[in-house]
Order: sequence, then structure tokens, then C-alpha cells
Amino acid sequence: MQHRIPGQSTGDQVGRPAEDDTAGLGAELVAVLAGARRRALRDGDRQIDTAHVLHSLLESDPEVGTVFEGEAQVARLLGYLVQRCIGYGLRWQSTVEDSGAVPVVSGAAGCSPSASAALERARTRAAERGEAPARGLDLLAAVVADPRSRAVEVLTRAGIDARELFLRIEATAQGVGATAQGPEVNAQGPEGDLTL
Repeated sequence: MQHRIPGQSTGDQVGRPAEDDTAGLGAELVAVLAGARRRALRDGDRQIDTAHVLHSLLESDPEVGTVFEGEAQVARLLGYLVQRCIGYGLRWQSTVEDSGAVPVVSGAAGCSPSASAALERARTRAAERGEAPARGLDLLAAVVADPRSRAVEVLTRAGIDARELFLRIEATAQGVGATAQGPEVNAQGPEGDLTL
């Protein structure tokens, strides 16, 4: 049997996050990251990308599901996420997710640059509120803030507007008892990047 990525065994494709990579993440998000890693391995992907993170968040964190427009929308989104390993996502298997919309950070081992940047933004988001560790909604906001991420591509395919979703996350975060003001939403450039 030939491996999808030459020179690597399936177990070597996605590294385990180091202890420093999970700093600032609560047990729930460490579990989300572990679930995303298992999904990437199962799909034969080189790295954990933002779509893996989105899928794991939806399956693991009930609070994340509350910012979508009902169970039917979540079910449709999960359907698209499941299809990535048999459909449109096949083209992602031989590439690294790096949308260029965010600076590359030396983040979580086995994560794409975009996923690593989202993890860092989630930590920053929680810290700016004076809370630690980061929550699922922090990571979801960070994932959807990059309009060229794979997660946003999947959201778009499922008929979900990432900007509207981001604004619903912000409204939910304000209602959860955040003492500091949430991050400002800015449109930058033709892609309408969201800034946390």
C-alpha cells in the first residue's frame, strides 16, 4: 500500500502538539485540537487545518453550535465537512494551508500556518478579555476571521456567511459576561479580512 505523501508514514504526517503549543488553551480546546489531529490522520492530510479545527469544534463544544442559525445549518455544515475527504477537499491533501492573510507563526506542531495563527489569535482574544484559558468561541472567531482559510471555504459552500457568523460570536461573547470590550471588526482590503 502506497502512502499519500511520499516518504512519510501515516503516523508521521500530523505531529502531536507540544506542551507549549497547548499553553493558554483549556482542557476543552486541548481536546478539540486532539480531535482535529485524529481527523487529519484519518483523512490522510499532512497537517491539521482550520477545517479540521472547525469540524472538531462543532463536534466537541456545545457552545459553538449556539452561534449558528439552528440545528439544520449545523447539520448542513457537518455534511460539507464530512465530504472533504471524498470530494472537494481531496485537492487539499497535498498542500499546506497558508492563506497569507495572517502572519505565519511558529505554532502548534502538525498544524497548518493558518491553524497555528488561529490558535494564537484565540489565546490573544481570551487574554484581551482578561480571561484564560481560551474558549471554543475564541477559537471559532479566530478561525472565521481569515476569509481565505479552508474553514471559511467550507462555511461558504454550506451557505454560511463568515462575517455574519463572526458578528454572532461577538454578540454571544458580549452576553457571556466579558468584562472588556470584544475585538473590533474591521474590513481590510478587497477580501474583507476580519481583525481580532
